[in-house]
Amino acid sequence: MLPFIGQMERTSSLKPCMEIALRREVRQRREYLYRKAQEDRLRTIEEKKQKLKGALEENRLLPTEVRKDALELQKLLEYDDEGAEGVSSHMDDEYKWAGVEDPKILVTTSRDPSSRLKMFSKEIKLMFPGAQRMNRGNHEMNALVGACKANNVTDLVIIHETRGNPDALVVCHLPFGPTAYFTLYNVVMRHDVPDIGTMSEAYPHLIFNNFSSRLGTRVSNILKHLFPVPKEDSRRVITFSNQEDFISFRHHTYKKTDHKNVVLTEVGPRFEMKLYMIKLGTLENESTADVEWRHHAYTHTSKKRRFLSVQ
Repeated sequence: MLPFIGQMERTSSLKPCMEIALRREVRQRREYLYRKAQEDRLRTIEEKKQKLKGALEENRLLPTEVRKDALELQKLLEYDDEGAEGVSSHMDDEYKWAGVEDPKILVTTSRDPSSRLKMFSKEIKLMFPGAQRMNRGNHEMNALVGACKANNVTDLVIIHETRGNPDALVVCHLPFGPTAYFTLYNVVMRHDVPDIGTMSEAYPHLIFNNFSSRLGTRVSNILKHLFPVPKEDSRRVITFSNQEDFISFRHHTYKKTDHKNVVLTEVGPRFEMKLYMIKLGTLENESTADVEWRHHAYTHTSKKRRFLSVQ
């Protein structure tokens, strides 16, 4: 009885500390969402001001969306400073330690994974230098995210499957978000390629191709901050190439044969990704988090509409 009573006393003494930590996290989350809302409002005003300025300079009709507030916007234009740059944003809060500290990645899977998904999670884990992989087991999402926050994990990567084939990738940035959801296509695992050799664990150089829109920049920021800053002598290259909103992932090492020629060797895995949602929150509060962007397949005005690049 005595050890059990002592354990109850220790547990009861921890409750006030846990409540304080929970209140602090809720407050920090509320402050982050407030800054994000303020930034969205200021961005909307700035876009209207630029449209008004362009219409006045080119001596053409005002756009319909700025006619109602044209006089107020014109007064604001008088006080604009052309040299004002570097205004902080919510992205500065999300990735404020990027480049200063190496990211700490945890890779896991959905519950009851197949052997094929387990192998793929090992390959994904090797992609990120210093990452850790954990068997999901029966851990609930709240407990999983809470443990990641307690251990200063910067990003939680979860892989899902359908009938043994990996088909979804979730990247959750901690502690406040965002959370990006990707669909996977045409997955070719390293285990499926004979005699592929070992994978280098050097910090890779990153190549992002055709991420020219604002959403494309947002996606490239989410992906690039999964990797630490590489060394100059690193011979490992990871490529994210966007074509018609499908992101092709390729992984190579290179070797110089002489002063002119370079030999590329693909080390895998390879797959295509398609973004279908970004939420301003983490996985334990995804039901209440605001949706920053969502792909609606049946509401396109045109089948050729693109989101990650400027058309």
